[in-house]
Amino acid sequence: MTAGPETSSETPARASRIGRARWGIAGVIGVGMFVNYIDRVNLSVATPEIMRDFHVSAGQMGIISSAFLWTYAVLQMPIGSIIDRIGVRWVNRAAAALWAVGSFLSAAAGGLGLLLISRLILGIGEVPTVPAGWKAIGQWFPQHERGRATSIFDGCAKISNVVGIPVMAFLVTTFSWHAAFIFTGILSLLYLLVWWLLYLTPRQSLAKGRLGQAEFDYMRSGGAQDERVTGAGSLRGIGYLLRRRKTWGIAFGYAAYTYAYYVLLTWLPGYLGKQFGVNLLSGGVYTMIPWLIAVIAQFVFAGVVMDRWIKRTGNETKVRRIVLVTSMLVSLTVAGAAYAGSIVVALVFLSIGAAGLAVSNPAGATIIALVAPEGYTGSLGGIVNFIANLIGIAAPIVTGLVVDATGSFAGAFLVTGLVLIAGILCYTVVLGKVERMPAPAADQ
Repeated sequence: MTAGPETSSETPARASRIGRARWGIAGVIGVGMFVNYIDRVNLSVATPEIMRDFHVSAGQMGIISSAFLWTYAVLQMPIGSIIDRIGVRWVNRAAAALWAVGSFLSAAAGGLGLLLISRLILGIGEVPTVPAGWKAIGQWFPQHERGRATSIFDGCAKISNVVGIPVMAFLVTTFSWHAAFIFTGILSLLYLLVWWLLYLTPRQSLAKGRLGQAEFDYMRSGGAQDERVTGAGSLRGIGYLLRRRKTWGIAFGYAAYTYAYYVLLTWLPGYLGKQFGVNLLSGGVYTMIPWLIAVIAQFVFAGVVMDRWIKRTGNETKVRRIVLVTSMLVSLTVAGAAYAGSIVVALVFLSIGAAGLAVSNPAGATIIALVAPEGYTGSLGGIVNFIANLIGIAAPIVTGLVVDATGSFAGAFLVTGLVLIAGILCYTVVLGKVERMPAPAADQ
């Protein structure tokens, strides 16, 4: 049965009258995504200074940049099952504490060894963020509001680039690259406190009076998942999902987005500096432009427009496929930066490409809660994120090696374009119709 909005008759005015506690939760998980990605972007800004301090090549720095993804990718599948078994709340409490540990260890690094270890620890800590966020959105939001909720969640990652890159650049140039990691460590501790105090499941919020009965019923009638339903949380459940074609369609489609995103996240300041000779502080200001355009595009098109379109038509497959394919075609313009002769032209190509990537992400991510068997959203999210980041590991390494070999970023951007084309094919040909997969036989 196709998953469609069951509350298409609900108006925004009525939704407002019945309560908006769910949007507060969207804000809490969005802030977590903001801190999570600032923890990642600080290394990209600090890269030129670290390379000078430790006397390393672009290829070696690419390995350090990718180290975060080694643990982050490998642990995605087990963490998805753990989230399905014990829930979002406690997993993210432990995770946020590790964010702080990773950042403070990075600040203390006096060589590549400790820096590598700190990135591996940060990867472990940030493993649950995306699958837990997807699962929380599936539990807190009716289907026709998930585009906006996911846009808030993922948009905060892009906002971290808009705000974080110039702030990190200021800290690095004014103090040292160590200061950037101290700053993110403190942010992580503050977020741990916020999450600990504010995040509850829908039923816990209902029991404590933070969520009204009318809003709870509105969420559930619109397809919000019951947090009491748990999957097998075992290799059997993961094995079942890995045998489904839809799993691979979503995973490789999302992997194409992830590869392109990590190319921009890890190397954009370095690209502007190498190709156009801008200094670190100016590069930080220029770098925020593509991410700002991306945030605006994501909220407007992937959030408001997509949700309203789905609500009006009730056709999940058609709407999400059109948004996915169109936005990923637009994202191919990042390859145009390979031929840019000026920083203005480069920023135009990069801004359009980043906007396309930003719009594609909520369209792709919200499919996970729609096609996962009941109680298996975390497991499917873990599989998708595992495969995506396994491929994403290659992004900073390939980019660094191409730059070392050719002296420019042109080849790296062309490779990114080819990866995106492959992602479009996966989201269309391999994925097929957007509908919930049946549960494993023992759970039916």
